[in-house]
Amino acid sequence: MKDNTQSHNRIDGRRVAGRILDQCRAFIETNGPRGCLVSVSIGDVPEIEVYVRNQERGAASAKLPFETRFWPGDITQDEAKARIQAMNDDRHVLGIILQRPVPDHINLRSLQSAIHPLKDVEGMNPASIGSIVYSNVALAPCTAAASVELIKETGLDFKGLEVIMIGHSEIVGKPAAMMLMAEGATVTVYHHVTRSVAMHSRRADVGVVAMGIPHFLSPDMIKPGAAVIDIGINQIDGPDGPPQIVGDVDTGAVAEIASWVTPVPGGVGSVTMAILMRNATLAHQRQVAAGWMD
Repeated sequence: MKDNTQSHNRIDGRRVAGRILDQCRAFIETNGPRGCLVSVSIGDVPEIEVYVRNQERGAASAKLPFETRFWPGDITQDEAKARIQAMNDDRHVLGIILQRPVPDHINLRSLQSAIHPLKDVEGMNPASIGSIVYSNVALAPCTAAASVELIKETGLDFKGLEVIMIGHSEIVGKPAAMMLMAEGATVTVYHHVTRSVAMHSRRADVGVVAMGIPHFLSPDMIKPGAAVIDIGINQIDGPDGPPQIVGDVDTGAVAEIASWVTPVPGGVGSVTMAILMRNATLAHQRQVAAGWMD
């Protein structure tokens, strides 16, 4: 079977990300950077490094100051929370990025809740996620927002669009479903007790896949001409060498059937980073409106 991942039906996430970053840069050039993004890593977690580097590059492209802070792995919950609260009060901190994973003794959700919603550029505070229920998606979780952005790239009309969200996590599947409903789409959410995913996915105009299972979505599970948004990032053994990064979609095979498909890498991940920078500019505007900035 031929590999269509570079064909006309590939949604180029890097191009979409570039456009978003251009908009962010234009905003910063007009309004000036009034604070920096602060990345917080707790403990020595090598797999975080690639995310931090990508965020740092994105910030540089958007002309946003970016600072990395490394906290010791044995920091207490109370001390970590106190440091976050100090950043909430610091006018020079525009937004806080809490890298994951964190050590086992740290309650991640509690720390996410400690980040003030106006500085929650990742959209992880329960208040930020809860606002989506009321169609207030200004500071939405970045990956969920990226999936919606990529569906918009197809030009499909959201009104009445049939979408299946395969995966129902609190930071991707559920908020993405809410955001899609706010756009007028009809959304079916697959979860672990759903009977026959294919029965639902074959009738959907759009499939958004966030399962964490390599090549979960196969061609026989989609409607011909559908759009497929692949959120998965999985590492598998390469056939003849080093490990490979693949998504939750059997991209080459699905591209034979779908009208649009996002590649991995170069799809949702690229746009997620750009959405983070867009959230930073929105945080800037909200902080100015709240009187936190001149």
